[in-house]
Amino acid sequence: MTNAISANQPLAERLRPKVLDNYIGQEHLVGKNAVLRRMIESGNLASLILWGPPGVGKTTLAKIIANTLERPFFILSAINSGVKDVRAIIEKAQKQQFFNRPNPILFIDEIHRFSKSQQDSLLGAVENGTITLIGATTENPSFEVISPLLSRCQVYILEPLSRDNLIQLAKSAIQKDVELKKKQITLKEEKAMLRFSGGDARKLLNVLELVVLSENKEKIEITDEKVTSCLQKNLAAYDKQGEMHYDIISAFIKSVRGSDPDAAVYWLARMIEGGEDVKFIARRMLILAAEDVGLANPNALLLAQSTFDAVHQIGYPESRIVLSECAIYLATSPKSNSAYMAINTALELVRETGNLSVPLHIRNAPTKLMKEIGYGKDYKYAHAYEGNFTEQEFLPGEIKNKRLYHPGKNQQEVKIMERLKQWWGKKFEE
Repeated sequence: MTNAISANQPLAERLRPKVLDNYIGQEHLVGKNAVLRRMIESGNLASLILWGPPGVGKTTLAKIIANTLERPFFILSAINSGVKDVRAIIEKAQKQQFFNRPNPILFIDEIHRFSKSQQDSLLGAVENGTITLIGATTENPSFEVISPLLSRCQVYILEPLSRDNLIQLAKSAIQKDVELKKKQITLKEEKAMLRFSGGDARKLLNVLELVVLSENKEKIEITDEKVTSCLQKNLAAYDKQGEMHYDIISAFIKSVRGSDPDAAVYWLARMIEGGEDVKFIARRMLILAAEDVGLANPNALLLAQSTFDAVHQIGYPESRIVLSECAIYLATSPKSNSAYMAINTALELVRETGNLSVPLHIRNAPTKLMKEIGYGKDYKYAHAYEGNFTEQEFLPGEIKNKRLYHPGKNQQEVKIMERLKQWWGKKFEE
């Protein structure tokens, strides 16, 4: 009977590991002497948030923790659970306290979808130790988890699975799964499987299972051509439970970046029709405005911020109009990634050069002693000069005259470049 039930489960569920030693990936968290493994082995588990992309093992890790510590385990999905469900679990946990049992673990999947009131309902139980909370999120918890709750949790970042992790997982499935090992499966090529999975273990196993089920024979050779053909024929099965979420947002972002308003609105409609969180879409457009439109049209960031505020206030269905206006505006704006490239180059320079000293002439000098030792000496106050500018060096001596910002070739930044040349002369000659 057990085998029959197991065979009816999806491959990803059948292969879900029960102990840390069988868990693939996230070595920085659960490898030998890693921070989360040490916490689990000590038995002193704090409430925590697991933040990472889909299919990297957040739910699996939560279950392993509960299994290892022998804790009662409750699970809620933020998509279809509310305050009433949270309170019911807290009441169960409170009743169990009388039997001197360890406090239960409450796992909330997609905790970023919980409203403020839903998150508020967790606070007391987390604070007094009635439950230990493990939340899973694909979104930055700083934006999506209320501060009082976030301050009571430790945040751990899970990384996309590497190529080696995914190949190891596929080979393990072929060798160990109760159903797959009945067949003679050869993994001849893995490029297409890895491309379609995109670092997502669940996607990888869904692809593998789909290919195997499509071959009604005992001996199966998995090739790139076979994987691609199989997925094209079974796209609906492949996209179980909205797994194309990240593919569609990627298509939307690339359409806006590529200045195609028709495609941008189409992919926006796909997200709206699929029930995507309005905040998720608006936040992505804020990032787009700064990263891809940037200084070619600075008003884009203002409009994106206004869009973010507006959709929070009105929600669906009316917010679709605001989102459409912003998406079209961003798609039809001139593009520049100069600000994005400048900060990335600056960060790389900081990592290479370390904590270089601030030049004395631009240091703050609030005390007499600081002034006596040269802080602020020879600083030139720009507003005291014609045109509110005078040339002086603001970078540390070791990287003097280093160029980080390179204006884009667009009408707005051409004007910026002309102004910089007028001020700085040869320093801004390309």
